[in-house]
Amino acid sequence: MTDTSENIARRFPIEARRLRFSLAAILVCLGLGLFAPIITLEKFYFFENTVSIISGLLELIDEGQYLLFIIIALFSIALPVLKLFILNKLLSPKLDNYESFQKHLDWMHHYGKWSMLDVFVVAVLLAAVKLGSVADVQLHYGIYLFAAAVLLTMLVTARVVKLSDTIFEKTS
Repeated sequence: MTDTSENIARRFPIEARRLRFSLAAILVCLGLGLFAPIITLEKFYFFENTVSIISGLLELIDEGQYLLFIIIALFSIALPVLKLFILNKLLSPKLDNYESFQKHLDWMHHYGKWSMLDVFVVAVLLAAVKLGSVADVQLHYGIYLFAAAVLLTMLVTARVVKLSDTIFEKTS
């Protein structure tokens, strides 16, 4: 179907509003998850360091680890925000051009391959600092907020794809 007047917001207005509200909640979780403490590292019971994703990024800059800073900032901040922007665009009632809708949907399909990389980055960070008997790591609410943002984004993405498939069935 290539009806240019049809989109998710027009065909499913209540669900589109609910999903846009979910995107706002995800943005709040993501923002809080980036700035809130995610871990406390305690070494030998004397030294304690509490880190958020943002403070960890700032420490990478201070240490001159620019490549690692770019990689983590890209996959933990820039790409998740871009994904939320694209999802919001797909749910917009103003998106009435089929070609534009398909372009944004294609971006979501291509970008979906990277959707778990931000979780992987945090997992690697946790694994790197988990030093067994040398250090003790305590998780804080920031990691849960960040993980919630990632998981909720995946759920909203899956729903948007399903709704778009319902509207724009591919004809063989």
